[in-house]
Amino acid sequence: MTNPWLGIPLDDYESHMALPDVGQARLLADVFADALARYAPRAVAVLGCAGGNGFERVTSAVTQRVVGVDLNPGYVEQARLRFGQRIAGLELYVGDVQADAFGFAPVDLVYAGLLFEFVAAQTVLARIRDMLRPGGTLVTVVQLPSAVIAEITPSPYASLQALAPVMRLVPPELLGRLAEEHGFREAWARTVSATYHKSFRVQAFTCNSASPCP
Repeated sequence: MTNPWLGIPLDDYESHMALPDVGQARLLADVFADALARYAPRAVAVLGCAGGNGFERVTSAVTQRVVGVDLNPGYVEQARLRFGQRIAGLELYVGDVQADAFGFAPVDLVYAGLLFEFVAAQTVLARIRDMLRPGGTLVTVVQLPSAVIAEITPSPYASLQALAPVMRLVPPELLGRLAEEHGFREAWARTVSATYHKSFRVQAFTCNSASPCP
């Protein structure tokens, strides 16, 4: 079965996420910017980078490598066009984080915003562990259930509704337990809201020791 992300135009995705009633493009970029400011990573990887939302928040004097990974080759190409000249240390990869080996050098920070709703958490956590340097940090954003609105917010961009059958909300408590099983510990967590309709849990995980996660 073809992954529905491959059939969603980037313009539809970005326009949907930027709608005032959705507000998730700004939220994801803000959380990314906060992580950059908090950890000052020399190298960061963004899983599910789309067209590079948030890349404009990178300070190249601090963060010298930015790795972007996305399943959709059109998204990655747009990220390259937008940021290839602005970020000297930009590395972009097309592939499935659940299955493909990207082979990039380990990073200090991995950012996974609204990724775990569409992947097998255990598989991806094991792969993220191998992407991080010793003592590195994983920052995640997961969507919390809403009693008043669908998981995919209705909008004029109907192509996004193709995601509904494959989207599965991941309880933050479950993500925390699975992360611990893969050699991480939760450092902090907070709840943020994009609109009055939807809230999201931001969690940060670090390796349990100064040595690589087992």
